Amino acid sequence: MIAVLGLVVGVVVGLVVRPVVPDVVEPYLPIAVVAALDAVFGGLRAMLDGIFDDKVFVVSFLSNVVVAALIVFLGDKLGVGSQLSTGVVVVLGIRIFSNAAAIRRHVFRA
Repeated sequence: MIAVLGLVVGVVVGLVVRPVVPDVVEPYLPIAVVAALDAVFGGLRAMLDGIFDDKVFVVSFLSNVVVAALIVFLGDKLGVGSQLSTGVVVVLGIRIFSNAAAIRRHVFRA
């Protein structure tokens, strides 16, 4: 319940305050969000499988975001930023859908 309340408060604060993302960080934000979603879905899957560990979740969450942003940053410096961004989104998307399928199988027994 605390997580849901925190989510609602965060969305309301975001809508009221309307934070501005600096132009320097803007290309990395979508990749960071997808990486964070991958960690969240992985954590939910681990929780349903009974193997959730909060330390592993926090490390996975932070490392996913940092590694994904670093890959995109290096791609930008090498001149292939959009290709590496697409690659990161595809890989993380596959992991998200894999975790979502496992969650579905666990919840619906199908």
